[in-house]
Amino acid sequence: MKHTIDKNSRRLRIHVRIRRAVKGSNERPRLAIFRSLKHVYAQIIDDRQGRTVVSASSNETDSAITGGNLAGAKAIGKLVAERAIAAGVKKVVFDRGGYLYHGRIKALAEAAREAGLEF
Repeated sequence: MKHTIDKNSRRLRIHVRIRRAVKGSNERPRLAIFRSLKHVYAQIIDDRQGRTVVSASSNETDSAITGGNLAGAKAIGKLVAERAIAAGVKKVVFDRGGYLYHGRIKALAEAAREAGLEF
């Protein structure tokens, strides 16, 4: 019998391995990414205090950003960077959430860098 592991279980194992090394602090909070089939979510989290500093998603009701496509990911990256800078956060550590660094994850990260976040 063939033993198969679903993609999400594999991603979660990778995410746990990444999270051992990537920790957010007051000086450099963690930029955490989650993507679903329909939406893209980004949060900047201070792990020491256990609180979310800022967040942005394509699922926000007042947002003109639609969907979890490449254009939506770029818009979310820019939006989360603008909100972070307004909250006084300039440097972050990037947590890709176990996803490969390409496609929507890469687009979000590059847009956040262009908007002024350093990581």
